[in-house]
Amino acid sequence: MADREDTWFGLSERVKPLAQSGIVLGVGLGGFVDGIVLHQLLQTHHMLSARTDTTNLSELQLNVLADGLFHVGTFLFTVVGIGLLLRAWRRPDVPPSSRVFAGSILVGWGLFNLVEGIVNHHVLELHRVWPDGPGGAPLWDVAFLLFGVALLVAGYGLARSADASTPDSPIDFEG
Repeated sequence: MADREDTWFGLSERVKPLAQSGIVLGVGLGGFVDGIVLHQLLQTHHMLSARTDTTNLSELQLNVLADGLFHVGTFLFTVVGIGLLLRAWRRPDVPPSSRVFAGSILVGWGLFNLVEGIVNHHVLELHRVWPDGPGGAPLWDVAFLLFGVALLVAGYGLARSADASTPDSPIDFEG
């Protein structure tokens, strides 16, 4: 009878540390993309824009502060993800797999979108993705959630690909 390898969410148990680092890093990077692109560059919303009048300077300043605190959180996820990645790389029993790592980053980004979208857009109603956008706010909120689901499914599929847990070429960090 063939030995069955232990699995973690359908992945080889051996790649678990690599996958965990990618998921945490993906949450941080997904938050950075959201904050930088939607909050700062496109300015479709701020963290508290559904609760404040962003045309009022003091309330806009409050939103900028809230956006900054949000970025502190995404930065912490990113730093922890990098720390977990370094720890995984140091373990000889963890095969280096770019597909597991890249897929896990997408899973983390998708999880970020789902949690942030459900909690901040729907439960707490702190802001909407694009309240003044074409098609109305609900369209953009649902699109944000669907994008999160697509990232999660694509990332999981990539990480689970048939030979994703097979090591890529060895990574040499020493020289």
